[in-house]
Amino acid sequence: MMRVAVIGAKGQLGSDIVARLGAQAIPLGHSDIDISDAASVASALDRERPSAVINCAAYNFVDKAESERDAAMLTNRRGPGLLADYCREHDLKLVHVGTDYVYDGRTGKIPWTEQDDPLPISTYALSKYAGEQLVLTHCPRHFVVRTCGLYGRNAMHGKGNFVETMLRLGRERPELRVVGDQRCTPTSTANLASAILDLVKTEEYGLYHATNSGSCSWFEFASEIMRMASLRATVSSITTAEYGARARRPSFSVLDCSKLERVLGWKMPTWQEALGRYLTERNH
Repeated sequence: MMRVAVIGAKGQLGSDIVARLGAQAIPLGHSDIDISDAASVASALDRERPSAVINCAAYNFVDKAESERDAAMLTNRRGPGLLADYCREHDLKLVHVGTDYVYDGRTGKIPWTEQDDPLPISTYALSKYAGEQLVLTHCPRHFVVRTCGLYGRNAMHGKGNFVETMLRLGRERPELRVVGDQRCTPTSTANLASAILDLVKTEEYGLYHATNSGSCSWFEFASEIMRMASLRATVSSITTAEYGARARRPSFSVLDCSKLERVLGWKMPTWQEALGRYLTERNH
């Protein structure tokens, strides 16, 4: 039986992966392993002796990263690099979760493929790109999976779940102002977990894009959340400049997932279907 170490097991994605793995899961939180420390990585993985490692741990504070560069680099660059070295030395499969933010959004129309050259435009994006490059070059049995806008049932404090934020604000306020000039594909961690676990069963190593299908702006996503949840708050579209976030975001980061679909033989649901299922399950 394959035993899989899931790092970041208490987060939105990690908890969904652990739930699906059942007895095969080795859930590891920060108290179990510090991926930025080589001795901690070796100690935890030597003790558990997994046959594969899935790294869901990340420094995800996009705006704070502009002033906390070292912290972002420790978790997002050094951590994946140390995991890659360990997995190479022990001939293990390694899944590392990347981000759509590695792109700058300059195409504006055509979904990004794995062959397109990234151009990170924030400290967070640069740290994530640096980490995935170490995995790609240091670990032969790698799956680097770039995704976008994750939301799941086990959101950790401060880590961000756009759906839950909109639901809360939709109950508290009569009007929401949401950015309408950034286009992407928000993705359910439940769907992504299924894709990752199907992928890790294969030997088709490499770089993959994995999101729900279709695309929307954050304004369109928020509007659909209000509609599906039968909330009366109105949603107004504002520009990125009006919102005034500290870190730059790509204006267009829709990912082409056709490579993943060919390997798995199935396609992830649309973002609307995924959202509907999330809201239904959330209320039961």
